[in-house]
Order: sequence, then C-alpha cells, then structure tokens
Amino acid sequence: MQLNDEQKVLVGQWVKEGCGLSEVQRRLTDQCQISLTYMDVRFLLIELGLDLLEKKRSAPAPKDLATPADAPPLPDDDGLSDEPAPAPGGVTVDVDRIMRPGALVSGTVVFSDGIKATWALDQQGRLALGGTDKTYRPAAQDIQEFQMTLARELQKRGYA
Repeated sequence: MQLNDEQKVLVGQWVKEGCGLSEVQRRLTDQCQISLTYMDVRFLLIELGLDLLEKKRSAPAPKDLATPADAPPLPDDDGLSDEPAPAPGGVTVDVDRIMRPGALVSGTVVFSDGIKATWALDQQGRLALGGTDKTYRPAAQDIQEFQMTLARELQKRGYA
C-alpha cells in the first residue's frame, strides 16, 4: 500500500517521537485507517529511510568496591534473594527458583566447613541430601542448623 505525502510526514513524526513499530502500526490503523502487518510497517520504515530510536538501556549499577567480598548479600525488597541466606552458625541455605524434577522444593546448602551440597524435599516429606562425596557426613550441629534454616526459608516462601 502506498502512503500519501501527508501520511509519510505523520509516520516520520511518530518515529521522531520515539514510537516503536507496534505503535506506528497502531497509529496507522487508528488515525489513517490503514491496516498493515508488523513486517509491512518495518518495510515501510526502511522504504522511507526512517530509523527507530533505540531506547536507552540503564547500565547495571556499579559494584561498590569498598564493600568486602565476603560481606553477606543484601536481601531484595521482598526479603527473598538469589543468594543463600546466612545463618548464625555458618550454614547457608538456598532455595531453587526452578525445582528439580520429582522434588516439591529443592536447593543448595553450604555447611560450616565449606562443603556445598544439594538438597530436595519430595511430596512425602523426605529430605534428600546429595551432590557431595558419598563418605561426607556434615557435623550434627550443621545438620540441626540446616534443618532450622531450611524451615525458616521455606516458611518465608509460603511452604509452611
């Protein structure tokens, strides 16, 4: 479909305003009663020699170099973070955002001796620990802290 000169000027103004392809398509339909596919609008802009303005993307916030590398992560606004939650005794627990197959809930744990393991809770309430050497046994205190920290994390996420 050919646009008249007035319509071409309109499309040029819309692009200068920062409209994207879908917005130009919508305005052509609403204001000019011209129905074009998304691809046709793209070809039209190329034909008219118009380039869409790229929206400025915000750069990620720079890390504060004054913060020590071993400082615990700050929680998100909702109190949930991607990083494991530090526990008083040195056991940290993380809950996966996407659960492992066959698990009601799953995640990772880092014990006080620095050994990282995976854990999963199935539909029957059985807790499985894995991802470590078969001979590794966490300290009894670590197991107790793991269970308490896990209970708190699951409660925060509505599993209680």
